[in-house]
Amino acid sequence: MMSYTYILILFFTIIICFLSSFDSRILFHRHFGAFFKAALVVAVPFIAWDIWFTAKGVWWFNTDYTLGFFIGGLPLEEWLFFICIPFSCIFTYFCFDKFFKLDWLSCFNNLIVFFTVIVCSIVALLYYDRIYTLLTAVITLVVLLYLHFVRCVDWIGKASFVFTILMLGFFPVNGILTGTGLESPIVNYNPDDFLGIRMGTIPIEDAVYGYTQFLLVLYFFKQFKSKSHENEK
Repeated sequence: MMSYTYILILFFTIIICFLSSFDSRILFHRHFGAFFKAALVVAVPFIAWDIWFTAKGVWWFNTDYTLGFFIGGLPLEEWLFFICIPFSCIFTYFCFDKFFKLDWLSCFNNLIVFFTVIVCSIVALLYYDRIYTLLTAVITLVVLLYLHFVRCVDWIGKASFVFTILMLGFFPVNGILTGTGLESPIVNYNPDDFLGIRMGTIPIEDAVYGYTQFLLVLYFFKQFKSKSHENEK
C-alpha cells in the first residue's frame, strides 16, 4: 500500500477540482485545452530542472512510496505532479476570478514585485553556493520582472492573493511529500543545497518554487485561453 502513497496524494489533490470543472456554474472543462497547453509549456523547463537536480543529488525520491515506474530518472508520479498540481491551482484561480471581484488587488502589483525582487536578489547574492536556493531565487526574480515590466500583466496581485489561499492545500500536500505523517519523506533534500529553513517539514524554497510555477502556468493559460476565444469568433 505504501507504493501508492505519492499517486494517491496527486489523485486527492486533483479529483474534486476535476469533477467541479463540469459544474454548470463553473464550466472550467471548456478550458482544458488551454490549461494542458500551458501546463506542458511550463513543465518542459521545470522537469528538466527536476531531472538535473535529481541527477546531482540535490533531491531524491524514496521509491517505497512510488509505483516504481521511472522516466528520465524521475518517478512517474513526479511527471504527473506537473499536471495535477497546476490543474488544481489554475482551477482555483479561475473560480476566484469568476465569482469574486478581485481586480482591486492590482494596486499591489508594484509592491509585490518590488519586495519579491529585492528579497530574491539579496538571497541569491548571500546564498549563491546553495543551488536550490540560488536557482529558485533567480528564476522567481526573472519571471516577475518579465511579467511585470515586459508583458505588463495586471493580475500579479490577484494571483498572489489566490496563491496565499492555495497555501491551505500546499501545506498538507507538500507536508506529506516531505515527510509529515510518514516514517520517512517521499522527497529528500541535500542539506548543503538549500537554506535549511522549513515550514514544518517543507523547505521554504518549495513555496517560492510553487509560486513561480503557478505564475508561469497562469500566464500561458491566459494566453492560450485568449487565443481560443479569438478562434471561436
